[in-house]
Amino acid sequence: MCVAFVFLFIFAMIPFEGECRSISDNVLRVHILANSDSKEDQALKLKVRDALLSQGEFLYSDAHSKEEAQRITSDNLDYFARLAHNTLKENGYDYPVSAQMANVCFDTRHYDNITMPGGYYDALQIKIGKAQGKNWWCVMYPSLCIGAAAGSDTLENKLTTDQYTIVNSHDKYVFKFKIVEIFNSFVNLFS
Repeated sequence: MCVAFVFLFIFAMIPFEGECRSISDNVLRVHILANSDSKEDQALKLKVRDALLSQGEFLYSDAHSKEEAQRITSDNLDYFARLAHNTLKENGYDYPVSAQMANVCFDTRHYDNITMPGGYYDALQIKIGKAQGKNWWCVMYPSLCIGAAAGSDTLENKLTTDQYTIVNSHDKYVFKFKIVEIFNSFVNLFS
């Protein structure tokens, strides 16, 4: 009976997990790793974040799909690295900086009234110095972290109705998101 319950539960979760996974097909995130967990390095990470987001709002304003956002990101990796490095220099630091496109595993994350399910997402990844400190991440496209009020409208236009219902109903889906994370971990063991 327990085995039947487990199989029933898993088969009930597969469609939900599939919708959660397909959300990443429409989203480009940004992921910034600080040099260390020191108070100075964490503050510096946030200054880099502010510089990236102010330019990201301009750069991604004409993007109408995740693919366009990825192309813009790839075309501007040197620009993002230079922007981050200049921000560091303006604040008296000379850490090396790298910018790359990466496929990164994110935990479930809450942004105001939006909840992004955990899973693998394509991201602009900025590494500062040793990149061993706490990180910061958000949704760069659609611009959820640039303006939360505008972001939810933009996000609503980029996701299917079912996907938007999932990300916009955080109170209802927090438990399911954790189960999706566990399910993904289990699947990753075999891949």
